[in-house]
Amino acid sequence: MTTSPPDLAALLARLRTDDTGPAREDAPVAVDPVDRLLLDLLVEDAPWLTSAGRESVAVVDDRYGALTLGAALLAAPSTATGPTPGRGRVRVHQDACTAEAALDANATAVGMEGAVVHRALGPDLLSGARVVLLRLPRSLAALRDVAEHVAREARPDVVLLAGGRVKHMTRAMNDVLAESFVDVRASLARGKSRALVASSPRPARGGFTSPVTAELPDLGLRVVAFGAAFAGAGLDLGTRFLLEQLDAAGPDGRAPGGTGPRDVVDLGCGTGVLATWAARRWPGAHVVAADRSDAAVRSAALTARENGVGDRVRTVRDDAGATLAEASADVVLLNPPFHDGAALRTDAAHRMFATAGRVLRPGGELWCVWNSHLRYRPALERTVGPTTQVARGPRFTVTCSTRR
Repeated sequence: MTTSPPDLAALLARLRTDDTGPAREDAPVAVDPVDRLLLDLLVEDAPWLTSAGRESVAVVDDRYGALTLGAALLAAPSTATGPTPGRGRVRVHQDACTAEAALDANATAVGMEGAVVHRALGPDLLSGARVVLLRLPRSLAALRDVAEHVAREARPDVVLLAGGRVKHMTRAMNDVLAESFVDVRASLARGKSRALVASSPRPARGGFTSPVTAELPDLGLRVVAFGAAFAGAGLDLGTRFLLEQLDAAGPDGRAPGGTGPRDVVDLGCGTGVLATWAARRWPGAHVVAADRSDAAVRSAALTARENGVGDRVRTVRDDAGATLAEASADVVLLNPPFHDGAALRTDAAHRMFATAGRVLRPGGELWCVWNSHLRYRPALERTVGPTTQVARGPRFTVTCSTRR
């Protein structure tokens, strides 16, 4: 092996999450059993890392840096006194900008900033890669997108190690990997986690599956989606319910003459359906589509372009609209997430409520749809202003909050 397990253990013990809240049962951990399993496989199969060094390793969707920094340590060239710094950098692609920030913070904390480089999913990430580490996504479309890129753009002898919690893995994941690789096998389970090991890429047939374009005939829109974008090339049920209420009784805006809002924000935009709808609904408005996901903002830009409003929809990749200017919007549209991976988490929603309260002008409106059991109305009243229930169905509630 290229470094000793104690070195790796010491590194992992120093990593931290980006969660600043109090300790709780569902609080995230910086290193989980999936991370440990994938790094163990690297240690046990050191030939994957020898001779080529760090530049032979690529990582996709690391959470807090355990995979990237661990691989950088394991793949560092060794001397008689231990691993030496330099000699290339581990390339990493993380869909969420929050994950990028967490990795960068941990790299700085352990003095390994120079061992990591961020790349988009594509040849810059994968060219020359001998081994790719991946945390299995929930979406099969996202898995297919990564597998196709690895099979076509990495080395012919590449090995893809895709790890996940056993309870979240399905046979369909094996089948998706088998579309791009001849050999797909499962590792033994450890810590209730397992890795799918894919090798021997199949010859490419046609173009990449993503992005996918689909018609939404009831909206008169076309949606474009990359694999990791939420809801894919479809219409999320919550978004549909929100659009029904907006069509029936949506805001007329605060611009002079009641011509509609001047500035609209689609917060947590996903594939940009709300942003594109807003640009069509209010031809005089400038629309910002913001999301933390790289796949989402790329999808939103293409969706807007596909529907002829690309010149009026600006995409922004940030954490819950953190970079948006104060008092810069007349209307905010929001269908907040309530999952972080497979875990039920409402932290992002509350950050988005705070953003809406900050970016709305006085008298501006936040139109929000949420799962009724979450009971968000007190939080909306507190962070934005007076909140009215517009509609409530079996699953979803739509509210309108007016900025004080």
